[in-house]
Amino acid sequence: MDEAVDLGFRRALGSHRDRAVSGAGDLPTATRDWLVEAGFGVSDERVWLEALTHGSFNGSRAAATSGGREMDYQRLEFLGDRVLGLSVASWLYHAGDAPEGRLSQRLNALVSGRTCARIARGLGVPDHIRLGKQAREDGGADSDKILGDAMEALIGANFVENGYDHTRDIVYALWEDELAGDAGKAKHPKSALQEWAAGNRRAMPSYSVVDRSGPDHAARFTVEVTIPSVGSAEATASSKGEAEKLAAQKFLEQYG
Repeated sequence: MDEAVDLGFRRALGSHRDRAVSGAGDLPTATRDWLVEAGFGVSDERVWLEALTHGSFNGSRAAATSGGREMDYQRLEFLGDRVLGLSVASWLYHAGDAPEGRLSQRLNALVSGRTCARIARGLGVPDHIRLGKQAREDGGADSDKILGDAMEALIGANFVENGYDHTRDIVYALWEDELAGDAGKAKHPKSALQEWAAGNRRAMPSYSVVDRSGPDHAARFTVEVTIPSVGSAEATASSKGEAEKLAAQKFLEQYG
C-alpha cells in the first residue's frame, strides 16, 4: 500500500485507541509474550485484549464498556477481514497471471473461516481467547467460527497498531504454507462457481438443459448456468455433466 494511503488509514483508525475499553483487565504477560513471539506489534494492550474477547465473556463477569458498548472482538474482526482479503488478493495478483475467476476461487479458499480457524489453531489462539464459562464448556475454544473470527480480529488489531505493511507481512508469514499449497487450486468448476456465488453473496447457480441434439449414441447437450442479477453462460458437450462443468467454467471466466 502507498505510504501516504497507509498513513491516512492509520490516522483514521487512531481514534480506536481512544475508544478502546478501559478497566477491562490487564493483558496477561503470557499472552503478551505469545503475541510478540508471533510477530505482532503490541503497544496498546487494550486493543489486543479486545481482539481476544468473545461476546460470551461479557455475560460471565463484570465487563467494562466503552461508550455503552461491551467489549468484544467483532469490530476488529470486521476490520481484519478486509485487511486479510486485501493482503491475500495482492499476493495472488503478483504471484502470476491467472484469470480473475481463478484468482477469486483461490482468494475465497484462502480467507475462508475454515482456513482462518486452522491458522488460529496453529498459532495457539485457543490458549489465549477469552470466553464465558458456558461457551468454553461448550467447546468454544475449538469452534471454527470463534477461532476464525478471533484470527481476523488479531489481524485487525495489528492494523490499528502498526498499519498495513506490517500487517501484510504477518499475514504472509502466517499463511505461507496456505499460499504455497493447493487451497483453491484445480477445483471442479461447479464447486468453484458455488464458492464464488457464496463469497459474493449471490444466489446459488442453477443449471438447465436448453438443447439436446444428435442420435442417442452421439448426443450433444447444451446447458445454461444462471445466477440471478449476474448473468448466464452456455456450453455444449457429449454429456449433461460435462456441459455443466464447461458452462460453470465459462461463467467464471466471464463474470468471476
